[in-house]
Amino acid sequence: MKQTISILLALLLLSACSATADTLTTNSGVTLDTAQLPYCTDSSDASVVYYISDISPESLVMMYDVLGIDLPGKVGVKMSTGESERSNYLRPVLIADLVHEVNGTIVECNTAYGGSRASTAMHRQQAKDNGLTDVAELDILDEEGSMELPIEGGRRIQVDYVGSHFANYDSFLVLTHFKGHAMAGFGGAIKNISIGFSSSMGKVWIHSGGTKTSGGIWGEQNPFLEAMADAAKGINDAMGDNIVYISVMNRLSVDCDCDGNPAEPDMHDIGILASLDPLAIDQAAIDLVYAMPDSGSLVKRIESRNGLHTLEAGEQIGLGSRAYQLVVVNK
Repeated sequence: MKQTISILLALLLLSACSATADTLTTNSGVTLDTAQLPYCTDSSDASVVYYISDISPESLVMMYDVLGIDLPGKVGVKMSTGESERSNYLRPVLIADLVHEVNGTIVECNTAYGGSRASTAMHRQQAKDNGLTDVAELDILDEEGSMELPIEGGRRIQVDYVGSHFANYDSFLVLTHFKGHAMAGFGGAIKNISIGFSSSMGKVWIHSGGTKTSGGIWGEQNPFLEAMADAAKGINDAMGDNIVYISVMNRLSVDCDCDGNPAEPDMHDIGILASLDPLAIDQAAIDLVYAMPDSGSLVKRIESRNGLHTLEAGEQIGLGSRAYQLVVVNK
């Protein structure tokens, strides 16, 4: 059955484009010329990012299948569990089929800033209130503390502190809701695997640019952004071929899913991206946001926090490729 699906998907991709599409149509019906996407290229050396405009349970499963990876062993689905029912976390009805497709466990770590997910008990209750425990088992990775993860070539940090249960998983599906963020400018795949996999202590470590492991999370901006890129490289390197990235570009608020009362989105939905490269998928998402005619508020949030520096830092340390081939998938 899996082989049949892969053959059908290959035919869909060939009918859509053999390399980089000239145009794409977003979920909201906006047609974009790929010339508007600065890092989109036909180069065979670039990472591949797949795009589909339809945002549905079926499309999420399709985007996993098109990557051509069968995640082995025990699979963690890394996603935000949402700070409240009002936050813009990915809803259970949207993600359930994909989580079941990989027989995944939803994984997350506790926060370092208080809120409704600052302790394991509170976090489990919030995830239950948000309907996520009806989808799959939930594992709070730092329920039993932290473990060290080395970072080769880190600019700010050479070790990451992740939830100790990280070691219990053979592979990860990184399921990201792309959006703005009050501190990072935007929250994409890089933030999901850096801050997201970090224990409470590790979150302070990254936010401080590697200068402390306790106390407030406020620190200098560029060291924070650079430490995020470092931590993301540590995760990506540790997992090798056993990690994939899917980003959903809907409910594009300027605020993160960690905000219990976020600003209402004032731009239209875009679609779903999938890639094996966390830097490429975030760059593609950024390019799409900047190309949209109604993205002014989100662009302003990104630039006010120097958010693009995370991508620059990731490129400098070899996290991935900012250049990407964009392959449009037809449903």
